[in-house]
Amino acid sequence: MNINFFNEDVSVKISQKNLKKWIRFTIEKEGFICGNLSFVFCSDEYLLKINKEYLSHDYYTDVVTFDYVEDKKISGDIFISVDRVMENADEYKVSFKDELDRVIIHGVLHLLGFKDKSQSLKKKMTEKEDEYLSVISKF
Repeated sequence: MNINFFNEDVSVKISQKNLKKWIRFTIEKEGFICGNLSFVFCSDEYLLKINKEYLSHDYYTDVVTFDYVEDKKISGDIFISVDRVMENADEYKVSFKDELDRVIIHGVLHLLGFKDKSQSLKKKMTEKEDEYLSVISKF
């Protein structure tokens, strides 16, 4: 029942206590139990290497999620490219923190079973992201 944050080859400062409460709230609101989650903040190159090695994908991405979910217990490793988050924040005209929060909850939603491989699934996932982003200030 741990949520941990790590910096691999980058340095990101976050309010861990509030994020942990928000992540637990999201998991429990969806009817699951929080297991062990690790968030690893890294560079584009670090995440590209993981994407190639474990998923056979040769492209940059903002998040890669490894799912260790058992029944209703949500566990996994979520790797987040800080480079992609910064670029996306600029592109979408949002703050780095807001984009990072979106990517964090996006990874959690994948562990909760949400998919984004089609336009309709992506729309549902974005709606869920927005739902949970709308309450983050309460934590």
